[in-house]
Amino acid sequence: MPPYLQGLAIGLAYVAPIGMQNLFVINSALTQPRRRALLTALIVVFFDVTLALACFFGIGALMERFTWLQLIILLAGGATVVWIGVGLLRDKPTMDQTVEVNVPLPRVAAKACVVTWFNPQALIDGTMLFGGFRAGNPGAVSSQLILGSSTASFLWFFGVTILISCFSARFNDKILRVINIVCGCIITFYGLKLILRFFQLIL
Repeated sequence: MPPYLQGLAIGLAYVAPIGMQNLFVINSALTQPRRRALLTALIVVFFDVTLALACFFGIGALMERFTWLQLIILLAGGATVVWIGVGLLRDKPTMDQTVEVNVPLPRVAAKACVVTWFNPQALIDGTMLFGGFRAGNPGAVSSQLILGSSTASFLWFFGVTILISCFSARFNDKILRVINIVCGCIITFYGLKLILRFFQLIL
């Protein structure tokens, strides 16, 4: 299989599992007009690809070299993830079309940045995956791998957004509330695990 297609396949496997980014994109597709949801997906793709490139070019080396940096990422990231999860649990989304859903773009970008760059697991997984691309393959091959993976990010997040927005009419307030509760519980639990990992490392 050509390196580009290998990168595409690996990239899809990397972004497909339900996590912070996917939950953010899904919620946006459910509660925002399609045009704004697609713009949100584009912003998420930007942060996802930049994280992949950062991991590809060596952020993992810094985390491995400086234990204090890993600790900061675990604690700050864990606290941020818990904050997002609790916010989802408290939120009461609505399909009411009179509700203002045109969230300012800077706020959308800030949330997208948080769910990507402040997610310790994404940093660790990305470092292992994309760092391995560069370490285990010659320059040209690894470049095609990272290009394929970046393409996968674009295809996945836009595909999810279009799919969810097309069927959003089937959702109602109760279903949105259940989705938020489930997602909020998962995210909060995950954040607490990160904080626990921080204390395990310092004790």
